[in-house]
Amino acid sequence: MALSTTLLMGVRSSLRSVVLRRGCYSTSAPWAATYRSSGRVHAMADTGIAVIGGGLGGLTFARVMQTKGLDVTIFEREPSRESRGQGGVLDLHPESGQWALIQAGLEAEYRSMARAEGQDMRIMDKHGNLLWDEVSPADLMERPEVDRPALRNLLIESLRPETIRWDHHVISIEPSGDDGPYEIRFANGATTRAAVVIGADGARSRVRPLVNDAEPTYAGVSFVEIGIPDAERLHIEAAKTVGRGSLFALGDNKGMIAQRNGDGRIRIYVAFRMQEGGFSELGIAFNESHDLIRKAIMNQFEGWAPEIIDLIRACDNSFVPRPLYALPVGISWPSMKTVTLLGDAAHLMSPFAGAGANLAMQDGAALALKLFDSTDSASAILAFEREMFERAEQEARQSEECLGMCISQDGATRFAQQMSYYQSGQ
Repeated sequence: MALSTTLLMGVRSSLRSVVLRRGCYSTSAPWAATYRSSGRVHAMADTGIAVIGGGLGGLTFARVMQTKGLDVTIFEREPSRESRGQGGVLDLHPESGQWALIQAGLEAEYRSMARAEGQDMRIMDKHGNLLWDEVSPADLMERPEVDRPALRNLLIESLRPETIRWDHHVISIEPSGDDGPYEIRFANGATTRAAVVIGADGARSRVRPLVNDAEPTYAGVSFVEIGIPDAERLHIEAAKTVGRGSLFALGDNKGMIAQRNGDGRIRIYVAFRMQEGGFSELGIAFNESHDLIRKAIMNQFEGWAPEIIDLIRACDNSFVPRPLYALPVGISWPSMKTVTLLGDAAHLMSPFAGAGANLAMQDGAALALKLFDSTDSASAILAFEREMFERAEQEARQSEECLGMCISQDGATRFAQQMSYYQSGQ
């Protein structure tokens, strides 16, 4: 069971781009005809709907739009699909991520790549005592694990060619009037005008300032991401400690969260409750040699069980600091007619509710369906945001509670008790 699965279980919770490009309109959606007949904005636009950001939320939005016969253009800052690692494993929840893939017509493909054994979870205290050991039956596919890169590739390959424009890093978005069109400038020198802008560009969204001036704030916890490659072959004891799914070793306001990946790697998030940017106060300096970084991290777990410390000893030479940030719980804004946000751009939270990717995909599918069924973008966006604000606030509160529970003095005990309460139906 991945980080997202287990933490959530802890509280259990263009038109054809609306593309009026080259005078070519799609009337598949009711609101396409409305804009065609009265749309000064669309007449001035190069692109009907511009999605800024090609993460899971933006990709899901584009896929669902295209299943409805509508086009959309995604502008992604990364130079190519292979230019950056895409993270570890995800569990997709039935009511959100899995629902989104059903809307996208990709459920069967997702099921074929998901792993039931990834739902296993262990909780261990600092002394190596196993407080929770959950083994999932082979036929239980409630929230199976899937590798994030594989899921991303599935969505990318489901899109029409040229949907994604790589190497388009937004540097400015300016409206030409109250409701657009929006002139979008990119670092590569390109410029486009869009009638509708969807911000799916993550924590440091360039689109968010168009609707809200909120900025992410530090959540009080930072990770160091490390990993053990080919664990079953090269590090058998570490593989036994983690098990088939995930291990949570917690206590003393710190911990390790280890996840099995489909490629044989064990991805580990070493967590510290600390001041923002305070790694140096812990004696961890990322400009030092790999051996010194590894030793400094191990020193923070002095007195912990050897099998836990051995997870750090077995890691390779990749050490990535990952401070956690969040937007205000309950964030919202007055709805705009032609701009909205989804995923982390709209409601960034820590991973301790297991909601990030799930909400992003749910947002993308839900917004696409609202646009398809509505007579105009304004009413579609308003209806979408009302529902999004409600579900995001609930998940954000759970995220805060779970983070406080897990990264605490007695995190393992509290987390195991919560799991026990959940299992007993309390």
